[in-house]
Amino acid sequence: MADPRGFLKTPRQGATPRPVEERLRDWNEVYPAPGIGRTLLPIIVEQAGRCMDCGIPFCHHGCPLGNLIPEWNDLVWRDDWKVAAERLHATNNFPEFTGRLCPAPCEAACVVAIADDAVTIKNVEVSIIDKAFDEGWVAPLPPERLTDRTVAVIGSGPAGLAVAQQLTRAGHTVAVYERADRAGGLLRYGIPEFKMEKKHLDRRLDQMRAEGTIFRTGVEVGATLTGKELRARYDAVVLAVGATDWRDLPIPGRELDGVHQAMEYLPQANRVALGEAVPGQITAEGKHVVIIGGGDTGADCLGTAHRQGAASVTQLEIMPEPPGSRHVSTPWPMWPLLLRTSSAHEEGGERVYAVSTLEFTGSEGKVTTLRLVEVERTSSGFEPVPGSERDLPADLVLLAMGFVGPEKSALVEQLGVDLDARGNIVRDESFETTVPGVFVAGDAGRGQSLIVWAIAEGRSVAAAVDRKLTGVDRLPSPVSPTDRPLAV
Repeated sequence: MADPRGFLKTPRQGATPRPVEERLRDWNEVYPAPGIGRTLLPIIVEQAGRCMDCGIPFCHHGCPLGNLIPEWNDLVWRDDWKVAAERLHATNNFPEFTGRLCPAPCEAACVVAIADDAVTIKNVEVSIIDKAFDEGWVAPLPPERLTDRTVAVIGSGPAGLAVAQQLTRAGHTVAVYERADRAGGLLRYGIPEFKMEKKHLDRRLDQMRAEGTIFRTGVEVGATLTGKELRARYDAVVLAVGATDWRDLPIPGRELDGVHQAMEYLPQANRVALGEAVPGQITAEGKHVVIIGGGDTGADCLGTAHRQGAASVTQLEIMPEPPGSRHVSTPWPMWPLLLRTSSAHEEGGERVYAVSTLEFTGSEGKVTTLRLVEVERTSSGFEPVPGSERDLPADLVLLAMGFVGPEKSALVEQLGVDLDARGNIVRDESFETTVPGVFVAGDAGRGQSLIVWAIAEGRSVAAAVDRKLTGVDRLPSPVSPTDRPLAV
């Protein structure tokens, strides 16, 4: 273990964000890298020392990847950062992504959290990988020899990248297809720069290219390359297309100009933040912005609107306001029901709970007002509270209400894979679809979920594909298609 008395004498100290007035003037990450000037690394060492010899590390159960958290906490406390990075990479291909973007179910399951504040697992994780890159310890790992097998991975989000890296290192020839102009999926154009600067994505893609993974961007598989051609060209196909079919809000006024899906708005903002020109960009500058949806995507819209200079921002949520501390319905080590405040919420705006949108109204074809009503949750759903209707000024409305499954694309139809009642792609215990040789990884089969689940499934699908192609077990498989988180 780390410091035997660390959790008793050292209080939790999380990452310190840059001042609001500073970070709203740029698109850089809210939290400065721990390695800057090496001033923060001693704090990270102390925090790693809070990891206790708990006997049964429930953080393993909280993490779908099975990250060896107590091991690399102990190594950091002993100042053995290089070996800590090796143990981190043993279970996670992309800790620089999860260390910035994962909500940390491992911390919710930390044994210290039964009676105290959890270990800052996520902050230690990102510190390890950032130091590893700074020191040059992260190098390409090309296979010693190649097999004669080929695999196509459709989609370059975290699931697709994990599949591709694992199979490339196993010696297979892997091509990743991405319809956007650059690889990364939602990591590239869905996650704002202030949450993860794209330099972290680019350096990992450079490593993968050096290992032998082939990236073919700007290719709409199902159009320029049909499903039939794909299957004829490759020994196995992995669908990692995500759950990008967004949930809409079919109410009066939906057709008005200024009502947009979050994923129409965020990619444009990301491109502009990276220096690209976006003609006709949807922008919040000088506007009264209303965001419908209280999840992470809504928070991403909130932070983006702040940086674009919105006149006001209001975020609406149909659920009642969560409690300020862990609710009795979600006891440790379950993912707790509680109020979460992101860095974007700290920057301003108003959150309104227990409301439902009735209609949008406007002038000259443009939205100007949103009408809402307060609701009460009952056994049969949400019931409006009589007389609680009111209007909000709304020049820009962003729908951030989640996703209902993978897009019903031409590729899905051409391959002939079955879908379940929720619209997700059906797979068996080996992640294989109803079409032999075609596999599915991540949100396309699981439904909208966390980045850590996407990477875990990517690693597991890679193991299943490798087993199918070689007949032997060589790669780790951290999860099965039926695994589910504890109340997340």
